[in-house]
Amino acid sequence: QVQLVESGGGLVQAGGSLRLSCAASGRTFSRYAMGWFRQAPGKEREFVAAINWSSTNTYHGDSVKGRFTISRDSAKNTVYLQMNGLKPEDTAVYYCVADPHPLDGVIWRATYKSLEVWGQGTLVTVSS
Repeated sequence: QVQLVESGGGLVQAGGSLRLSCAASGRTFSRYAMGWFRQAPGKEREFVAAINWSSTNTYHGDSVKGRFTISRDSAKNTVYLQMNGLKPEDTAVYYCVADPHPLDGVIWRATYKSLEVWGQGTLVTVSS
């Protein structure tokens, strides 16, 4: 079965850093676009970041630009999200996603509904 497993979430104080990891299993994801969405209680799921299969193109949501950085290690089928300068409003469940279509930043920023493979999520809590 195709599966994505997130790790690295936890509790951190405002201004701190975390690195999330997403490991893929069941098939090779080297040519899949991968990325992250997040969802806070009572909020709509929000685009965070995405990266194409060759790691030559990335997109980051407006609310995280300059603070979060996405990267991937295709040989390990793993994508990372380095989160610096965390704010309380970053508190959310963070979901890893993989999709076989070429990365289209317009689609990823507009909606998550067409994306195919999702992880179970990892909780990030940022305290004041």
